[in-house]
Amino acid sequence: MLMSVKIIVVGVSTGALVALTKILTPLPSDFCIPVVIVRHQPPTVDDTIVSFLGSNCRLKVQYAKTGETPAAGCVYLAPPDRHLQFASDGTFELLDTPKVNFSRPSVDLLFESAALVFGTNVAGVILTGANADGAEGLKTIKQYGGLTIVQNPKSAEAAIMPDSAIQKALVDHIIWIDQIGPFLWDIHLKARKVNPDIA
Repeated sequence: MLMSVKIIVVGVSTGALVALTKILTPLPSDFCIPVVIVRHQPPTVDDTIVSFLGSNCRLKVQYAKTGETPAAGCVYLAPPDRHLQFASDGTFELLDTPKVNFSRPSVDLLFESAALVFGTNVAGVILTGANADGAEGLKTIKQYGGLTIVQNPKSAEAAIMPDSAIQKALVDHIIWIDQIGPFLWDIHLKARKVNPDIA
């Protein structure tokens, strides 16, 4: 299963900056799998997180745009006050539809669309957070044969989100935050081995 991952989706809330820095910093600049993140945030937040993460990891960090196709070597974040999901052709869609789980953007919407579009080729990662958003989405990824990863709640600033995901979904891996980045790198290496010409 590790060898078939073509997209990584991440959900995070409280404690996001530290957690995202820890998982992204170890990844190489030629990381061959796009990383797509929903982070709960105020609707008026600025671009600070994009510039901060971009200066602390080797990947290109940017907000996702409607119609854009996720590319290797890039990290995409849902922009403030917009849901981010995948269209049937694998491109991004941004929506201003009602909040889900009191949140816009919603982790569940991203994860569920990723499962529908990418099936067994998606890995879902739930990190620290103070609500249950993402649990249903991770369950859907598992139901469609994708890989499910959750931060060990003992290493989370807020344990509700990872705890909820563990209770809702049959999780493949529960990993300490410092080990998630190396684990994702291992997925990248296996993908390279299977297809040396992967972009």
